[in-house]
Amino acid sequence: MQSRLNSKHPCFRHWLWAQCLISLLLFACGLVLPLSGFAATVKVAQIDGAISPASAAYFQRALRETQQAGAQLLVLQLNTPGGLDSAMRAMIREILASPVPVAIWVAPSGARAASAGTYLLYASHIAAMAPGTNLGAATPVAIGIGAPPGKPDKAESDKDAAQSGAMEKKAVQDAAAYIRGLAQLRGRNVAWAERAVREAESLSATEAVQRKVVDFVAVDLADLLRQADARRVKLASGEATLALADARIETIEPNWQEQLLAAIADPNIALILMMLGIYGVLFELYTPSFGVAGIIGAISLLLGLYALAMLPLNAVGALLLLLGIALMSMEAFMPSFGAFGIGGIVAFIAGALMLIDAEVPGLEISLALIVPLAAISALVLAGIGSFALRARRRPPLAGVESMLGASVEALEDFEHEGWVRAFGERWKATSTTPMQRGARARIAAVHGLTLEVQPEAKEKQS
Repeated sequence: MQSRLNSKHPCFRHWLWAQCLISLLLFACGLVLPLSGFAATVKVAQIDGAISPASAAYFQRALRETQQAGAQLLVLQLNTPGGLDSAMRAMIREILASPVPVAIWVAPSGARAASAGTYLLYASHIAAMAPGTNLGAATPVAIGIGAPPGKPDKAESDKDAAQSGAMEKKAVQDAAAYIRGLAQLRGRNVAWAERAVREAESLSATEAVQRKVVDFVAVDLADLLRQADARRVKLASGEATLALADARIETIEPNWQEQLLAAIADPNIALILMMLGIYGVLFELYTPSFGVAGIIGAISLLLGLYALAMLPLNAVGALLLLLGIALMSMEAFMPSFGAFGIGGIVAFIAGALMLIDAEVPGLEISLALIVPLAAISALVLAGIGSFALRARRRPPLAGVESMLGASVEALEDFEHEGWVRAFGERWKATSTTPMQRGARARIAAVHGLTLEVQPEAKEKQS
């Protein structure tokens, strides 16, 4: 009797198939179990304030990190009154070319996505709003050097008024075409998008959902992910379906460079840095010291110039600002009974008000800062001038000038030429009056290494 099962026996084939099936099941379990514990990753960034080059740089880095981490979604929590057109368009270009979906969520309650924020919502793959938020008012405003700051004045000529109106019309037409293209790309309300640009209309969160401007209202981030789960989004590379169940949330915080850039990009901070720089450099030039004031002034000036380079400047405002500083400096060093000082303060305030050539909320210089800063500028420049005048009146501490008038002692009797002691050293001296040993005299002139001396008054009397 055979102890082993014959390979040709039918039971053997059944046993072999069972072994193969068990192996496949075990192999499948080995693959499925680890994958079942895998959760998608969602990155979250936050912009609270005007859209500026600093916020654009932060968003671009957040998008890069999201791509590198292989995350399913980048959520941008947004609260903005608007911002610069160049920074907004840079962010939209990144969204349109992104291989990772971008969801923009206007939050928390009470937040808004006005002006540039509306364009960003229309460009996003998923647009959501928290209850009690609003969007809209996307009419473009004057931006850039030389752009008209507002409506033309009545005193303008008809030609200037027509040119100003034509420029505003071109800007509105361009903005309307831009947001219309975004609305068509994302399948959102095209008609209302144009009204937001041409008529500055706004909507609440509920109205925005009803008019298909945004996708849904989300109470919190978990609610947003729940409603976005299983949605199909259109990416540059094709369509994708979001799988956000049990997603792991990771927040991307601004780094120190972006925080510094955001701080100095504030026009008020930029103006303060400029003034500190000018004060420091002037103080260093007029009262040379250890260089601390000059170093602080140079650093502040460079930071201020870098910040202003990112902002839309008005050339006339910048020139008035510089003129005001120059006039206040002239008043400090060339007193004119207040004429230069008053003119400088007026020019400084006018220039500061006109410095930022954009009607963008959050990118204007506060009047509450300008007036005290002008007064402080006048006081500081007056103080620098007084230090400079005081330094000029001080007797010289080195060189030939510091030797004039110093007291010397005759080391021998002489009539016209002899030796004297000055500054603890032996010097050759000449005198028009005979000198006796031990007599005191004053230095009248210095000729090379020879001193010209004159006896002191009491010596003449003796």
